[in-house]
Amino acid sequence: MVATSIWRESDRKDQKFVAINCAAIPESLLESELFGYVKGAFSGADPKGRIGKFELANQGIIFLDEIGDMPIYLQTKLLRVLQEKNITRIGSNQVIPIDVKVIAATNTDLKEMMIKKKFREDLYYRLNVIPINIKPLRERPDDIVELVEHFISKYVRLLNKTYSHIDSNTMNLLKNHYWKGNVRELENTIEFMVNMMEADGIINNRTLPVDFFEDMLSGNKNDIESATIIPLKELEKREIKKAAQVFGDSTEGKKLAANSLGISLATYYRRLEEIQKN
Repeated sequence: MVATSIWRESDRKDQKFVAINCAAIPESLLESELFGYVKGAFSGADPKGRIGKFELANQGIIFLDEIGDMPIYLQTKLLRVLQEKNITRIGSNQVIPIDVKVIAATNTDLKEMMIKKKFREDLYYRLNVIPINIKPLRERPDDIVELVEHFISKYVRLLNKTYSHIDSNTMNLLKNHYWKGNVRELENTIEFMVNMMEADGIINNRTLPVDFFEDMLSGNKNDIESATIIPLKELEKREIKKAAQVFGDSTEGKKLAANSLGISLATYYRRLEEIQKN
């Protein structure tokens, strides 16, 4: 979100913003994603060839997320691109000039990686022109409230849901969560909660994913002490309802639901009947 904000406030706001997560793409494909390739460059390649992200971002901005996960041999090629301001597609000898501004981000300690020879020192200083250090999300509780409302609006619109409000107790849980995955984890959590929201349009503790509570227990002591305890009965009810939604109402679906919950089929029927009555 910071990268897109920089782009929108820059003199290139009318040009393309191209983002790529260096950690999310297999090492064998990352080079072709960044710099493109020509016809017949390698087995399985698109017969028409393909332009890379740098070429796509020409005149605009490219955002290299998780730059610390880029393999060392690609760091060398990236450094050359930044210095010479041109790229060469895989399988080609043609040099293509580019004019691209680069924003890079990482959650790893690049200085520590340099000591271990896992990140090039010259590339670090080439990129580290205007560094911006952003505190972890857990240290910015006021930002969490704004981000929660932003992501709720986003996914209510995308999923065509009717939204009423978020329970204050649930908002406090979100504000006090450890958020090891920062904004990306928060967005994924909100997307899940909007999906699990019932017809009343209320986002509450029942819509929270089960791993939210697992992560809460593995967080630091302060997170645990400040978090609201959810009754086991409530957790059981929510997980049974979730299993019913996932596996369906067929006989085979109920067997799978009971198995996933680690209870007998008879117990599953009994608990489900109790929930439906209430």
